Amino acid sequence: MSVPHIRRARPQDEEPLRRLDRLTWSHLHAVSPPPGPDEPFFRPTSGPDDHFVAELDGEIVGYVRIGFPTGLASNTHVRQIRGLAVCDAARGRGAGRALVRAAVEDSRRAGARRITLRVLGHNTAARKLYESEGFVVEGVQPEEFLLGGEYVDDVLMGRPLVSAL
Repeated sequence: MSVPHIRRARPQDEEPLRRLDRLTWSHLHAVSPPPGPDEPFFRPTSGPDDHFVAELDGEIVGYVRIGFPTGLASNTHVRQIRGLAVCDAARGRGAGRALVRAAVEDSRRAGARRITLRVLGHNTAARKLYESEGFVVEGVQPEEFLLGGEYVDDVLMGRPLVSAL
């Protein structure tokens, strides 16, 4: 079994990432409608430099999107995981974990003090992954979203990137 290769996304990854996004879309993790067939993956606010991809056997099987939680200058010391997807065929092979670790390390190298994320309460697999990588629940917004006829909690998680003195 091969190990996932993690690398920074490139502009030419647009089409494979668009396909992956459509393939992996689910109310398990998405609060927005499914992406349309012509909807771009990369956007002016979230380009290739804001993504890492996981490859297995030369195929893109996952990605993580990193950004800032707000546009405020007073918040630039915090990075946020703004998306994580792994195709079904690659689940359980370490791609998700490797992508989370790449996001954490990239944020640390960029000088961030914290990294945060939001995950839906019913996405237990993702929550377990994040917890195993040092993220803790910092807040819950009960029944924040109505998805597929069910009310779902929005769970806020975070972890420090620098050691306390």
